[in-house]
Amino acid sequence: MQVGIGTDVLLPILLALAVGGQEPAIPVDPAQPISERQQTDQSTEQPPTEQPPKDQKAEAKEPPTPAHTGVRALLRNLGEDLKHLPAAQNLYLAGIGGGLAAVVHPVDQTFNARLRSNYDEVNAAFAPGKYVGNTPEQVALSLGTYAYGRLFDQPKTSHVGMDLLQAQILTELLVQPIKFATRRQRPDGSDRQSFPSGHAAITFAGATVIERHLGWRKSLLGYGIASYVAASRLHDNRHYLSDVVFGAAVGSIAGRTVVHHAADYWAVVPVSVPGGAAILVTRTR
Repeated sequence: MQVGIGTDVLLPILLALAVGGQEPAIPVDPAQPISERQQTDQSTEQPPTEQPPKDQKAEAKEPPTPAHTGVRALLRNLGEDLKHLPAAQNLYLAGIGGGLAAVVHPVDQTFNARLRSNYDEVNAAFAPGKYVGNTPEQVALSLGTYAYGRLFDQPKTSHVGMDLLQAQILTELLVQPIKFATRRQRPDGSDRQSFPSGHAAITFAGATVIERHLGWRKSLLGYGIASYVAASRLHDNRHYLSDVVFGAAVGSIAGRTVVHHAADYWAVVPVSVPGGAAILVTRTR
C-alpha cells in the first residue's frame, strides 16, 4: 500500500524547516493569499516591552549630583538651604519634635538616673559618645569624605561630603540661637546651654543626609550612632531627655533641607480623628 503526501501537507512542513524549527504563531493555510498571511503575521507580533536600566531606577531615588562641588557651590547651596528652611514639612517636623519633647518633659528629672551605672564597663561604653557627636569631629569626618571624593574624582562622594558639611553648618545655625534663647540649665549644672542637644542634632543631621543619599538601609548605622550619642548625653547627665528628642528633630530638619531631590519624599500632615488628632505620614513619589 502506498501512502502519498499531498502539497497541502508538505508545504507547512517545508515552511517550518525553513525557519529553523520555530513554531508558527498560527497555522498556515496554503490557500490563503500571501498578502493576507503577511497582515495576519503583523497583527500577531507583539512589540518588545522596554525596561529601564537598573542604574536609571537606582539613580531616580538619589539626589542629582551637581556639576560643581567646590567651596562656591557649598556657599551658594547654603544660601538656598536657608530659603527652603521654612518649608511646610520642616514645620511639621519641628511641631512633632516639640510635641514629643513636651510629652517626655515630665520625666526629665528622673530619666537620667535610670541610665547611670555602677559598672565600669557600661560607663566606658558610653564614654566615646561625647567625642563622636562633637562638632569638630563630625566636621572632620565630613571634610574627609569631601576631600576623598575630590581627590579621586568621585563626584557623588564629594557631593555627600558637601551635603554633610552644609547640614552641620545649618544645624549650628539652628541650635545655637535656641540655646541662647531658652538658657536652660544642664542637669549637671555646668551652664545654661542644655536645650536642645547639639550632639544629638548634628549626628541626626548626618544620619539624615546619608539616608537621603543612600537609602534607609545604608543609613541604619548612622541612625544607630546618632541614637548612641544621644543616649550617652543622658548617661553623662549633660542633657535632659527632652533636649535630645528636640535636638534629633532639629538635626533631621537640617539634613532634609540640604539634600535636594524630588524622587522620594515623606509627607507629614496633621489630621483630625474622632476624639482627637493624629499625624499622617505618607511616602510620595
